[in-house]
Amino acid sequence: MQQEGLEIKDWLVETLPYEVLWMNEQGKVVYANHKFCKRLGYAKSAITKLSIFEINPTLTKEGWKKHWDFVQNNKVYRFKETHKNKKGKYYEVEVFARYFSNMRNNLICAIINDISESSFYQKLMDNTQTIAHVGGWELNLQDGSIVSTSEALSIFDLKETEFLTPPHIIHRFKESERLKTLMANAIRKGITYDVVLETNGSPSKFIRCVTKPVLKGDTIYKLIGVYQDVTEQQRKENSLQLFKEVINNAEDIIYVIKKDGTLLDYSTSALTQLGYKREELENTTIFELDPAVTPEWWQNHFEEIIDKGSVRFEWLTMRKNGTKFPVEITANHLSYNQEDYNCAIIRDVSERKARDLKLYEALEEIKSLKDRLESENEYLQEEINRKINFSNIICKSEAYAKVLQLVDQVAPTDTTVLITGESGTGKELLASAIHNNSLRKERPLIKINCATLPKELIESELFGHKKGAFTGAVADKVGKFALADGGTLFLDEIGEMPIALQPKLLRVLQEGEFDELGGTKTTKVNVRIVAATNRHLEEMIKEGSFREDLYYRLNVFPIHNIPLRARKEDIPILAQYFLEKYSVKAGKAFKRLSKKTIEALLAYNFPGNIRELENLIERGIIIESGTTLNPGSWLPKPTNIIAADNFKSFETMQRDYIVDVLNYTNWRVSGTKGAARILNMNAKTLFAKMKRLGIEKEVRLKK
Repeated sequence: MQQEGLEIKDWLVETLPYEVLWMNEQGKVVYANHKFCKRLGYAKSAITKLSIFEINPTLTKEGWKKHWDFVQNNKVYRFKETHKNKKGKYYEVEVFARYFSNMRNNLICAIINDISESSFYQKLMDNTQTIAHVGGWELNLQDGSIVSTSEALSIFDLKETEFLTPPHIIHRFKESERLKTLMANAIRKGITYDVVLETNGSPSKFIRCVTKPVLKGDTIYKLIGVYQDVTEQQRKENSLQLFKEVINNAEDIIYVIKKDGTLLDYSTSALTQLGYKREELENTTIFELDPAVTPEWWQNHFEEIIDKGSVRFEWLTMRKNGTKFPVEITANHLSYNQEDYNCAIIRDVSERKARDLKLYEALEEIKSLKDRLESENEYLQEEINRKINFSNIICKSEAYAKVLQLVDQVAPTDTTVLITGESGTGKELLASAIHNNSLRKERPLIKINCATLPKELIESELFGHKKGAFTGAVADKVGKFALADGGTLFLDEIGEMPIALQPKLLRVLQEGEFDELGGTKTTKVNVRIVAATNRHLEEMIKEGSFREDLYYRLNVFPIHNIPLRARKEDIPILAQYFLEKYSVKAGKAFKRLSKKTIEALLAYNFPGNIRELENLIERGIIIESGTTLNPGSWLPKPTNIIAADNFKSFETMQRDYIVDVLNYTNWRVSGTKGAARILNMNAKTLFAKMKRLGIEKEVRLKK
């Protein structure tokens, strides 16, 4: 039973989930356990050829000397360091160093915890077995003859049996006088002995010497004996005391528990941290140590660790005095001699929990400061909004004010909006204004441009995908619909969406659900859609490149963003805004635009709309100098200036706009869903204006 205990303890230490390293005064590696070798990537035969300077390249010889002296004087030292593995990769470790003497050699034992890995404890390794060689002999005391087995000779590397006789054999042991006395007592007094002695020579061996006298009456006439080479076992037993000391010096509590809940072994830390005496833990059970552990729970827990190999969880452990403290437990399955064991490594996390609480309180304080800062900035935001409508839209003209009125009407609702208009008119700004003035403004506005993505990637961008869903899908990806859940999704250039993908978009609009690429379950979302296009979707429907049902689902509330040439009054203030913006970026001193510059800008048609105006002002700032931006080569050539008769008349523009609204209301003029309500007009007034402008129901067929 004692032998079995020693083997289990030895096996436990070798496979303990700590990296263990011994070094001598010169920094040379004397011993390293399996876990340390595996972590660095070296074989055991190679690890002892290394020095601490190869394991920790940042350490100098002077530094090692100071470290050695410190540990020698203080016996123990705990610190953090950086190690390098065989492949040259650095990683952070926590080291518990202890000074000791073994076989008259002064050494430092380092218990190393790899703190760069998310998991500290790993499954303990399988045990190794030792093989004992036994040889027998018999000495006839009457004539001095001796016989032996071949194994007895091989143990001492002998060829002749006579060298096993007492006068010869005793000189092969370091304690020859002790063996001489034992043999004399056996021959003269008939006293049996069973001892382990170390041989001379290098390397030495540990031999178990067992001798029993054989009597005839009162006469001792022969001795029979056994020599057994127990070198490996003895060296392990010698090391076992050191290993046991290493375990006992570990801060974590270590239990080895049988399947029936009986405590087989434990570390000294169990005594110091829990307040027990050693005799109180002898032959006790886990149920007595912790009343929270019931037989039913323990059986399920044991089956789980057998199934998984290792289980990690948090627990409240009880001290002897009844107080509890939080711990993190790593329970490992051990199998030895066809018996299952639970090696539980229990770490006190009270300090970590306290740090987590402090971190939480700090984050709450930061949140409070953030809220206060937002309140303090509210006045500034209100001041900005007085000059820039909807946070970022500059407007002075009456024509564009009607567009913003539509934005103001639809923003508080969850209605789907379709923004149409030429490129460069600021459709994205209108989408942002709708979101920022909606009830969803606390959630994100997610934007996606359907024209800039390859057709084969749009579905993945919108709905996401699972790893392996298609070639190149090396990881899970969250789609834009999932990101916009609770907020708004802006689909720019909706006319560029592939026809094959349009039914899936229609499904989200109608049902509020979608499937990830490669996914197995349907995802529900609550997303508001704002779409924009510079294309004529009605024509695309006729061509078969855009679904009619999707068009009507998007066109619930249409907003037509008028071109810059239809809002000429806004050109001067827009130009002034861009002048101030890009003057700062360019480091120029421009403050204003000259009268001639404004006149030239007002006379230009701006086919590229606001984007063209912005680029034009930026180019002028780069080319010109001074505080006033005057006309120059940066202005469009006269050939680009269009005649006034190329513009539509005001009545024509009115007529076209009224027809668009009537098409939207299915030519209903009055009532809550009529065109008059949208145009903010009296129904009779609208009928009179339609008659004056020649608007009849057939007009929509002509359009």
